[in-house]
Amino acid sequence: MTPLASLVRAPIDPIALVRAASSPRNGAVILFLGAVRQVNEGRDVTGIDYAAYEAMAQRELQAIVDEGATRFGTADVVVEHRLGELQVEDVSVGIAVGHAHRDAAYAASRWVIEELKRRVPIWKREHYTDGTREWVDPTGHVGAGSPR
Repeated sequence: MTPLASLVRAPIDPIALVRAASSPRNGAVILFLGAVRQVNEGRDVTGIDYAAYEAMAQRELQAIVDEGATRFGTADVVVEHRLGELQVEDVSVGIAVGHAHRDAAYAASRWVIEELKRRVPIWKREHYTDGTREWVDPTGHVGAGSPR
C-alpha cells in the first residue's frame, strides 16, 4: 500500500482506516481517533469548525504521511482529517498505522499526529455554550490559531 492522507467532509470510518493499514506483513495495526471534546481550557464546547487552505494542507499532510512511512519503515500509514462543522464527540482525525512491530506502530502514530498539529494549515474555531466562537491553535491555546 502507498501511504494515504485525505481531507474529508464526511464522517471518518475507523474500520475503513484499519482495513487500509492492514497487511499480512503487519503484526500490529494502531488506530488513533481524535474527537471533539466537551470542555477545552475550562470552557464548555458545543462544536468546532475546521477550516484549511486545502491545497497546502493536503500537500503537507501527504508529506507527513510519506515521511512517517519512511522514518518508521512501513507503507501502511493512513490519515483522514475532517473539515467543516463538527459536534462534540465527532471524530476530527483518524490515523491508522500498520507495522510488523507494535512499538514502531505506536511511535509512528504518535509522530504523525504531532507533526500534523505542528505543520498542517488546519484551523479550528470552537463554539461555546455561551454562544461565542473563538479560533484555537492546534495545541489548544485559545486565540492563537486564527487563520491569516
